[in-house]
Parts: sequence; structure tokens; C-alpha cells
Amino acid sequence: MATGEDAYLTRMIQREISRRYVDSSRMDIYCTHGVAYMRGVMSKLQTHPEVDLSQEAETIKKTLRQRMGIRDVIWEVITENK
Repeated sequence: MATGEDAYLTRMIQREISRRYVDSSRMDIYCTHGVAYMRGVMSKLQTHPEVDLSQEAETIKKTLRQRMGIRDVIWEVITENK
């Protein structure tokens, strides 16, 4: 069962990912007991084809690991270059 803290962290993670130039609509994003889980497919936005998805993934993981309340990041995301 998700706690209020987990719900807050899940929304924070979603906001952080939405700031990047990536399409995360096929990603499952949630947080349980301070562990952030990201699963699914991440692709480039049509408006930003120059984005390096592996660089963006590393930036997202690094940023999330620095956030208070996040104990670990489980990244099971496939990057899809369209």
C-alpha cells in the first residue's frame, strides 16, 4: 500500500521526467518505501529528434538519486530511437 510520502515522491519523479525532452507516456513510474521504479519504454519527442536518450536516462537517474526521500532507483526502461 502506498503511503502519502510515496504518492508525493511518485508525483515528484513524474515532474522531474516531464522536464526532460523525452516521451515517457509508455513508462510506468511509481515509488514504494522510498524506492523509485521506472519501467517501460522511453523515446524521443518528435519536436526534439536531436536528444541523446542514454544521456537523458543517466541525467534522470542521477537527479533522482540526489532527491531527499529517494533511497534507490530501479531503472528498467528501454530507450527507443525513432
